[in-house]
Amino acid sequence: MSVAAADHSGPWTLSDVLALPEDPHHRIELVGGALVMSPSPGVPHQRASKRLTDLLDAAVEAAAAPVEVLEAVNVVVPDGLLIPDIAVVDAEAAASAGLTVDAHDVLVVIEIASPSTRVTDRKMKPALYAAAGIPHYWRLELEPAPRLYLGHLERGTYTDRLVQAGETTRLERPFPLDFDPARLVRR
Repeated sequence: MSVAAADHSGPWTLSDVLALPEDPHHRIELVGGALVMSPSPGVPHQRASKRLTDLLDAAVEAAAAPVEVLEAVNVVVPDGLLIPDIAVVDAEAAASAGLTVDAHDVLVVIEIASPSTRVTDRKMKPALYAAAGIPHYWRLELEPAPRLYLGHLERGTYTDRLVQAGETTRLERPFPLDFDPARLVRR
């Protein structure tokens, strides 16, 4: 952690976090005035993220959807700042964004669960994304076999549909997409 972070006292603000130097070894998020740090993702996580981003980009292009797919972008939520592995953001908002995007401009957030983030991705982040009103929360779990939980916001909480490896699913929202979670891991 940087000296600036070690010397800080009291609750953190969004401005405090955005003023920190970039840290290539950690993702630093803000929840309720506290920093939440996670290590940089490993190779299986990065492989799945790239492949899923490529699939989403192709689907967005095919549908001519007015969105942009971004990796590890800072999303401002009511209780702080989160960094989803992948976010699908309104194209106009993404075009004018600087360091952050606002949650109301985000259509989908995707977290790829790692051993160090599994509890955060299952418990904390869905609640924060739901409170921010983000319509879709998807969680990809790689172990023991790839599976994707497709969450759709209903009455303030996400209702999940599970897609297992070997199953091809068809999504219509926020744009048409067909895929199998097995395609996201090493062949």
